[in-house]
Amino acid sequence: MFENLTLGPLPSLNALRAFEAMARTGRATLAAEELHVTHSAVSRQVKALEATLGARLFTGPKHRLELTEAGRELLPHLTAAFDQIAGAVARVRGGAEDLHLAVNASVSVKWLIPRLSGFTETHQAVRLHLAELPSQATSHRGSDAIVRIFPSSRLAEPGMTPFAPNHVGLVLSPSLAERHPDPLTAPRLGAVTHPQGWAIWAALAGVELRPRTEHPYAHLHFAVDAALAGLGAAIMPWLLVADYVEAGRLVAPLGFRRAESAFALLAAPGASKRGLDQFRAWLVAEGAKVPPAPLSAP
Repeated sequence: MFENLTLGPLPSLNALRAFEAMARTGRATLAAEELHVTHSAVSRQVKALEATLGARLFTGPKHRLELTEAGRELLPHLTAAFDQIAGAVARVRGGAEDLHLAVNASVSVKWLIPRLSGFTETHQAVRLHLAELPSQATSHRGSDAIVRIFPSSRLAEPGMTPFAPNHVGLVLSPSLAERHPDPLTAPRLGAVTHPQGWAIWAALAGVELRPRTEHPYAHLHFAVDAALAGLGAAIMPWLLVADYVEAGRLVAPLGFRRAESAFALLAAPGASKRGLDQFRAWLVAEGAKVPPAPLSAP
């Protein structure tokens, strides 16, 4: 729990933090985990803030809340303010440098972590801390930077460092490919965190998909493992499956298509650390090592 502090005429700091976390992560449950409080406590604080402000901040059903105009106006200012507070506290603490990164789970599991020893061995003065970035979140409390896929329209923003283009393609195991010369007839694997994956790929590839049942997995990396096990075909970013395709454990009979997005690091506002600069340079170098995606079928 954090203390119930107020600053003059401002609303409760508890309420402001609860709203900011819920709006940024997109869910009260994720905000509760981040703030180490209960789901109901977050909901109560947000309702109290709405009452204090005399304005609705969220609209829609509980399972699909959206920010109102007032919520959209308030969120970026609160996020910037809390990021500045976190940065100031970290600078005062001093000592050895800690680098906090929030990364989408599948990027972390299937690409970043297998390569991290190369960074930690050469930058032993940097203590790296990884946190999971929710699939829809574009910032994370207390993190110096986040790593995820960003749309091309955002890649020129301040603090943004693209390190690999995003190509998407259909992959499946060699044994399943033998049984399905037309890979579109193979069972379809999906990811709850990326529900539009098949539709996006079909639009890029100019393919008309017939209605089929999709077998959903919680994350892309679960779907990758299912594809490796021969359970079906999955639409995947090249970055996450390049090693498996290069090793022959997965095949991509229809090739990959360039998406309007890229893998990038976004530094938090005001984040300035030697360790962050070192990690950014290392990340770009690692991204350059990824082999080019096969853009068409062999």
